[in-house]
Amino acid sequence: MDWTVAAVVAASYLIGSIDFAVLVARMKGVDIYDLGSGNPGTANVARNLGWGAAAPVLVGDFLKGVVAAAMGLFLVDSTLGFAAGLAAVVGHCFPLWHRFRGGKGVATGGGAILVLAPMVALVLMVIWSVLARVARVSSIASLTVVVLSVPALAVGGHSGWSLVWAGLMSVLIVVRHRTNIARLVSGDEHRLSDSDGAASARHTE
Repeated sequence: MDWTVAAVVAASYLIGSIDFAVLVARMKGVDIYDLGSGNPGTANVARNLGWGAAAPVLVGDFLKGVVAAAMGLFLVDSTLGFAAGLAAVVGHCFPLWHRFRGGKGVATGGGAILVLAPMVALVLMVIWSVLARVARVSSIASLTVVVLSVPALAVGGHSGWSLVWAGLMSVLIVVRHRTNIARLVSGDEHRLSDSDGAASARHTE
């Protein structure tokens, strides 16, 4: 394997392993794993610590995908960009720095797609926003755009290994949402219209 490829993938995984939800929560004097659902992600931080704490988590997770994909794209090509994006999502979901207890990867994957396919990313963001506003359930919006991402990338002109890496990224994110899917089936999923306080956080992402 080319050393550049190996270095980019490894670095992307390590970057993805930086969990901003854990770090921000620690700055607030709490352990995110002990709050709400215990998921170290933006939604759980928002519903327990407020959006003032969740905003930097969202930005940080998003930038992990941006940095990883940009490294692959500019050092080699877009195919490595997608592989690096996948590595960053794997790092986010199974972070080396946090005992492999990570989040679900939506923001990190979105950051990677924004670098590699800006128009596709913008369309998916619009779809997410509309679905979140209409359905009032963030997991429905997230899962929908994740499922649509590979077909959208294909329509946008991407092919071959780029779609393979993007597909694996989508599969991983969907698998990480398995508890959300179970709650959707049972009609017990958390709605965006609920309060953001800790008392309502037991069904958070």
